[in-house]
This record gives sequence, C-alpha cells and structure tokens, in this order.
Amino acid sequence: MKKKSMLDLHRVGVEEYKKVEKLPVTVVLDNVRSEMNVGSVFRTADAFLIERICLCGITPQPPKAEIHKTALGAEDSVAWQYYSTTIGAVEQLRQEGYQICSIEQVHDSVSLENFVIDGSSKIAIVLGNEVKGVGQEVVDASDRCVEIPQHGTKHSLNISCCAAIVMWHVYSQFRI
Repeated sequence: MKKKSMLDLHRVGVEEYKKVEKLPVTVVLDNVRSEMNVGSVFRTADAFLIERICLCGITPQPPKAEIHKTALGAEDSVAWQYYSTTIGAVEQLRQEGYQICSIEQVHDSVSLENFVIDGSSKIAIVLGNEVKGVGQEVVDASDRCVEIPQHGTKHSLNISCCAAIVMWHVYSQFRI
C-alpha cells in the first residue's frame, strides 16, 4: 500500500470549503477551558462538515496561538459565534429549529450507539467543561442527552476525543 499524497486527497482551499454544503449540525462548547481542546474541535468540525461552532462563556475564541496549533487553520474554515452564556446559545439554536443534544452522563441518557438522527432535523451537540461537564441548566434545557459507553476505570473522555467520536457518529448518519 502506498500513502496518499496531498493531491490524491483532493482537499479544497478555505474559500472553496466555505461554499461546500455543510451538515445541519452545530457544536456548542460549554465553558471549555483549553485552547488546544477548542482547536481540536475546530479541526474535527472541518473534517466532518459541521456548519458552525458556538463558543460559550469562558471558552477561548480565535485568534489564539494554542487554538491555531491544533486547529491548523480550521478556525478560519469553520464558522463560529461567541455567546456569553451557553443557555443563551441553546435558546437561540432552539429558536432556529435545532434539537438540543447534550453529551453528558445523566439518568435516562441515550447511549451513543442508539442515538439515531432524523435526516431532516437540525442538531446542536453540546459538549461540556473539562472538569464539570455540561452545566445542569443546559442539561435541563436539552431535548435529550447522549452518553458514550465506557468500560474502563475513568468516567470520562477528553472533550476533544468525545467531540470527535460524536461528530463522526453524526456525520456517518447524515452521509449514508
């Protein structure tokens, strides 16, 4: 097997990417602290055609060196908005017709493998703070909560890993 070259990958430039049809999916970052985690979410959102990211509360906003270090320019290709509160972003998204899905371990959560998306729905995926997770007020405002099954000794995943798993799952359902 031979590795693919950059030409083989058929990548587009930022301006052309902005014109590509995106999935009706918005990622909401609820008080995420790490610039590197934010950058990683941008890069993954670029890979899976996520339409935008909402950066909320204390979540760092571009331009920041550590965001760029992991985003590798995806902070320029993926649309983003800042909200002073996550609940403000959730309320706005609900008005725009989004179903609010928090990724959090709660009673009666839906396990990720059972998280089925209606192809005509607009989805907002809320990802939480590295220590506290998604805020309870936001969980209460969610239409549903989705949990990634885990069987090891740790009770959570790094937010950038969690984001990648969930975005891939959503992408795979829309792209079938």
